[in-house]
Amino acid sequence: MWQTLILSFFMGLMGANGIPHFIKGITKEPYPCLLGNAPIPNLIAGWLAFIIACLCAYWAHLKFYPLVAFCSCASGALLIGLFHAGPGAIGKPE
Repeated sequence: MWQTLILSFFMGLMGANGIPHFIKGITKEPYPCLLGNAPIPNLIAGWLAFIIACLCAYWAHLKFYPLVAFCSCASGALLIGLFHAGPGAIGKPE
């Protein structure tokens, strides 16, 4: 159960974090990213986040604990969403 809990959390976290990076990459807009703020590094970062989320889903054995997996995944997505909506990677506008 712990494996499902932890991997589902990271599945939600990485999947939700990949969304803004992937979208900014395909729309050719700059966005803060560890790989670089340009569109192509953001696209790659978003794509990698989706791959990591899929691997977490594969290894989490979601079918054995579906409620735990859902709640944990939703918590990870909410946490990264609050990070992006709050202090986020962009910081305060000047």
